[in-house]
Amino acid sequence: MADAPAIAVSHLARVIREGVKEDLVRAEPHPVWTRMRALGTELWLDTGDIDQATKLWSAEFTALTTNNSLLNKEIQKGAYDHWIPQAADAAREDRPGISDRDLVLEIAFALNARHGLRLVEHFGAYVSVELHTDLAEDLERSVAYGRRYHALCPDRFLVKVPLTPAGLLAARRLEDEGVPVNFTLGFSARENFLITCVARPSWVNVFLGRLNSYVADEKLGDGALVGERACLASQRVVQDLRGRLGVSTRQIAASLRGGEQVGLLAGVDVHTMPIAVAEGFVKTADPGALRDRTPEDYAPRWAAGVDPAHEGLEDLWRLSDGFRAACLHLSSEDPADLSPQGIVDRLHEAGQGSVFPRLLPEERKALAAGGKIPRRARWKDSVASGRAGLDALFTLAGLYSFAQDQAALDERIRGQI
Repeated sequence: MADAPAIAVSHLARVIREGVKEDLVRAEPHPVWTRMRALGTELWLDTGDIDQATKLWSAEFTALTTNNSLLNKEIQKGAYDHWIPQAADAAREDRPGISDRDLVLEIAFALNARHGLRLVEHFGAYVSVELHTDLAEDLERSVAYGRRYHALCPDRFLVKVPLTPAGLLAARRLEDEGVPVNFTLGFSARENFLITCVARPSWVNVFLGRLNSYVADEKLGDGALVGERACLASQRVVQDLRGRLGVSTRQIAASLRGGEQVGLLAGVDVHTMPIAVAEGFVKTADPGALRDRTPEDYAPRWAAGVDPAHEGLEDLWRLSDGFRAACLHLSSEDPADLSPQGIVDRLHEAGQGSVFPRLLPEERKALAAGGKIPRRARWKDSVASGRAGLDALFTLAGLYSFAQDQAALDERIRGQI
């Protein structure tokens, strides 16, 4: 990357790195985690809280994931309030006349990077750092900020890119430049098939806990094993593409809600676990009883009269022949010849547009107002008709939810500058 040296020596980069000094955690192995590693699962913690993670850290852990929500929790504690003005001064030195909006964007990036560097130094681990939600549909700036993260910590930072048409191409460009991407906000095997075909990231996710909550909350079933089935199906399609396309993409089980899910998904490439989930699992698990679960095809229990296909639930783990063909066709194209809108158009022309539904502005507003999980009453007709995939609605709702936490973080920044 020709611009990496300039990125690395900017005034803001200097301030981000300056004074970051953490004692390295010395951790012993634990038989439960040793067994999970033996089954092929890499172990990450899903937190930005240094103190909580330190109490649980084990020699088998290799990474931590942060996101807009988790970072916001840390920033709202006030520990960075004294540092934000220094970052603002450095950003103004780098870009005299910078707009207020861009200044907030720069400081949000700087906070994410500085906290990430502290995690790297304290745990000696890889750390996933996330792009600002304002960049979700901005291909060029997503690439630019991804490069800047990488320049700050090329050996340990993993850049999180969200599932949008622009995100697919941004991730592909970053990976082609040697920037490892943790592609986030996936909810199904079919989304991750598309992501792997086009973006070819180092990691993809299934946010399985939200799927279980949706089914239980909407009384479509008891909620058990829905996300687990989707995650294992995604593991299999990603593994198939590793051989078919020669990619290195690996599956992450994310949004785990209980310790029992860790055992039910043993053998999945990576688990990223909230502190409470990891604590619950390590207290109750029997290492001798753990086994590889990747061949499983769990059968969720549906409520009487529920048709999972009509509800869009089957699309979480099933790929139609038409969808496979459309994605594989995209995978054969030179990414330089693709555009975000072109990807959407190609999928719609192939009859597979529900993965990127064309929603009206008022529909997007309603989805954003509904929280992390879409409301069935609002979307059931669109899902049943095939106009919008349930997985796609979850992805958009998740992005809008992160945007709200990002807005709270941005407001904290404005209060200090």
